[in-house]
Amino acid sequence: MRDEFESMEVYNLESLDDQRLEVYAKLTNNQLRNRLDPARALMICESPFVVETALLSGCVPLSFLTNASHLEAVQQLIQNYCSVDDVPIFVLSDNQIEKLTGYRMTRGIICAMRRPQARPLEEILSTSKYIAVLEDLVDVNNVGAVFRSAAALNVDAVILTAKCADNLSRRVLRVSMGTVLNVPWTRLDEETTSLDLIEKLKAHSFTTCALALTDSAVPLNKDLVKGKKAALFFGSEGYGLDEKTIEACDITTIIPMSHQVDSLNVAASSAVAFWELFAR
Repeated sequence: MRDEFESMEVYNLESLDDQRLEVYAKLTNNQLRNRLDPARALMICESPFVVETALLSGCVPLSFLTNASHLEAVQQLIQNYCSVDDVPIFVLSDNQIEKLTGYRMTRGIICAMRRPQARPLEEILSTSKYIAVLEDLVDVNNVGAVFRSAAALNVDAVILTAKCADNLSRRVLRVSMGTVLNVPWTRLDEETTSLDLIEKLKAHSFTTCALALTDSAVPLNKDLVKGKKAALFFGSEGYGLDEKTIEACDITTIIPMSHQVDSLNVAASSAVAFWELFAR
């Protein structure tokens, strides 16, 4: 081990029953999320790239889990991005990590971190030009994909309804490649409906657009919101947007399809829509 890493706390563990490992295997996502005490809520980041992205965004690490071959990479991350070097590093064999997590970890690094908090809704409405609204998306893969496209294609913020999947779950962090941590976001409480949000958006001079299959939908094109602040609504995987949400929006738009395909899934359609309306 190199001299500059000697002061770091490295623990070569033999037992999977060590209580310090519970955060990586025994805590459910709801327990990690800890709605009753958000300041103590946690998230789990996997892979060097996602962990580095999280550290660069200011997330606070609590511990690392790795194997022997990736130990120095973890130590380098701590040295480069952490203000202190007393973050514990737990080292297990590959087989032990697989037994602990339930899958084979190919990228060698997992980190438990403090969960960043949502931005206030008023802050997002006051500082954004382009907003994506996710209404009741429940598939974590889709939520992660939408955030990755949002980060890449000029979306200023994402607003999730209360029923949306957790955007800081382990899977969303992995699918989004950590970019969920780079896009300002907030989550509506259970009392705030999409209709309430639309009223707030219009009060802040946003043009509201529903991406939906309706007879009155117009083809997606950049001129729909040219020169305007805009919020683009995406509906759930099974039923799409609520009819009341569609009716309340200023515009209903659709991506023109060919070869008798009626629509794209939300992961693909969001990327197309972000590019056409916000990035092109």
